[in-house]
Amino acid sequence: MKLALTLRVGADSGIDMDLVREAERLGYEAVWCGEAYGTDAVSPVAWVLAQTRRIKAGTAIMQMPARTPACAAMTAMTLQALSGNRFLCGIGPSGPQVVEGWHGVPFGKPLARTREYIAIIRQILERKAPLEYRGEHYQIPYTGTGATGLGKPLRSIIHGDPSLKIYTAAIAPAGLRLAGEIADGTLPFFMSPERAEAILAPVRDGIAKAGGGKSLADFDLAPYVRVAIGPDLAACRDRIRPNLALYIGGMGARTKNFYNDLAKRMGYEAAATEIQDHYLAGRRREAEAAVPDALIDETSLVGPAERVRERLQVWRALADEHRIGSLVLAGADIAALRVIAEAVL
Repeated sequence: MKLALTLRVGADSGIDMDLVREAERLGYEAVWCGEAYGTDAVSPVAWVLAQTRRIKAGTAIMQMPARTPACAAMTAMTLQALSGNRFLCGIGPSGPQVVEGWHGVPFGKPLARTREYIAIIRQILERKAPLEYRGEHYQIPYTGTGATGLGKPLRSIIHGDPSLKIYTAAIAPAGLRLAGEIADGTLPFFMSPERAEAILAPVRDGIAKAGGGKSLADFDLAPYVRVAIGPDLAACRDRIRPNLALYIGGMGARTKNFYNDLAKRMGYEAAATEIQDHYLAGRRREAEAAVPDALIDETSLVGPAERVRERLQVWRALADEHRIGSLVLAGADIAALRVIAEAVL
């Protein structure tokens, strides 16, 4: 089982490179950086790659509505070339609140956009011919309203690596199926080993659709696992509650919240409804209190070090069966990195 961690980028504090360097020393596979509507994902990844030698760094995720597929491919090829192929390309559609409320473009059809986006990136990297694509979301060269008629198919000036690993951020069943079919990995926002089929079943369906001998062993299912290690189990759980409450309760509208839907598919229907009711009514403390201990325990690594070591064996069993490939640790400090590395690596 591979280990990775998430990057936290502070407006004043920047990136904790001591944490990154310790992860690299311990043998962690990768660091991942996301973006919402503040810092972007690419700049921190470039910063890390410039100051490390072995560890990989990935975007988790680049928001597709913020960039054309060609721009994402250019970014990937550039970071590949500068880092010795240590860049991992994570892309995703984001959600309607961010897409329309921040980027100011239609949310549209995220699955169709994802399929087209990855196809274009792969075509650019392969360089078999000048880029031409005709899809619902992307037409290259562009010939629609306002076109000059001067556009022509172009081939990348530089040679990228067609083996670039492309990940998606997916948690809804249809998105997970698509990831299994066309991507090299996916980054579920949370996952429970005890209820792994909520994530695994659609991924497996997508892999079967892809054919060509593709299997879970070829696919990096890399769930986020929140970390809070300390002697007081209740206090550690309380460090996790605000983040889960935010996403299950408030990240999206009442009728379109993918995180809430996932909690329900995992068997927490009543809790997910209660968390959302409180959060959307402005009762954030109540929403946090409504996050079940069991959900935290299943999806996170919390409590004393020995308890965390025991819990890691459950995750490791999934990896040994090729049902997951990596754990992406969120919120881990240096001490936690060491505890987890000693138990896994």
